[in-house]
This record gives sequence, structure tokens and C-alpha cells, in this order.
Amino acid sequence: MAIAIGNKIPFFTALDNNGNIFDIKDYLGKPLVIYFYPKDYTPSCTAQACSFRDQYEDFKELGAEVIGISSDSVLSHQKFVSKFNLPFILLSDFDKKIRKAFGVSRDYLGLIDGRTTYVVDEKGIVQYIFDSTSSKKHITEALAILKIFKATNSIKLN
Repeated sequence: MAIAIGNKIPFFTALDNNGNIFDIKDYLGKPLVIYFYPKDYTPSCTAQACSFRDQYEDFKELGAEVIGISSDSVLSHQKFVSKFNLPFILLSDFDKKIRKAFGVSRDYLGLIDGRTTYVVDEKGIVQYIFDSTSSKKHITEALAILKIFKATNSIKLN
């Protein structure tokens, strides 16, 4: 069953791009932008990661942390982060348990892992979901919703 707006995100741990254990509980208390993507180094996924990189300071100014998740290995993530100078966390969901816990669907006739972005408030409640194969729109959608939340004080930002 897929996570919906208003649901609390599942608690999970995973290895980050440095090989350290990441626990989502350590990141609650501030807004999160959690994005699932199919694979390191593919053209669309690279464009998406680089777009998040290029606007990372905008997310930080809004008090949000960006977290990317794919089934790639820690080593793949380390190389990907290094090659493209990514300033945010990438998590290795090698067994796809996190993807399944969120209910992220597969794209392209079920052959490729889906691309979904969640904007989560400081309490871990999903406030917005964007599901699209268009990789660059995820960044503009997430930033727009965070700006709306800041303007309306809907979630605690910065």
C-alpha cells in the first residue's frame, strides 16, 4: 500500500553514500525532501541529481534536507556523489525495502524502478507527493511546495 498525503513516513535505516548507517529518526524535526530514483548515472537520474545539487542551497534556506534513494550500492553512490559533487545524502536501498515501504511504483511496464518525491514535514508527515518520469520537475515541485508552506506557516521551516 502506497504512502499518501497525511500519512507518517515509515521508520527505516539504510547505508548512506559514505557507508554509514542512516536512521530516518535522526532527521525528523525538519522538513525532508525524499526522492526515489531508478539508477545512478542514467541520463535522467543524473540530470535530476544535478538539479537537486544546483538548487540545494534553496532547499537548505527553507530548512529542508534532501535525501535521494535508489537500489544502487554504496560504492556506486560514492562514485556518483564524487563525480557530480552532490552535497546531499544518497541511500542504498539494495533490497528495495524502503521503496516497498513507501509504495513507490515501478515505471515503464513495471521494468524500471519509479521516480517519486515526497515532501515531509518536521513530524514525519507526508505533505506532498510528486510522481513523474520527468526528472527535473521534481525539484521545481518540491521547492514550490516548500515555499508555499513557508508563506503560510503550514510546516515549520527555517
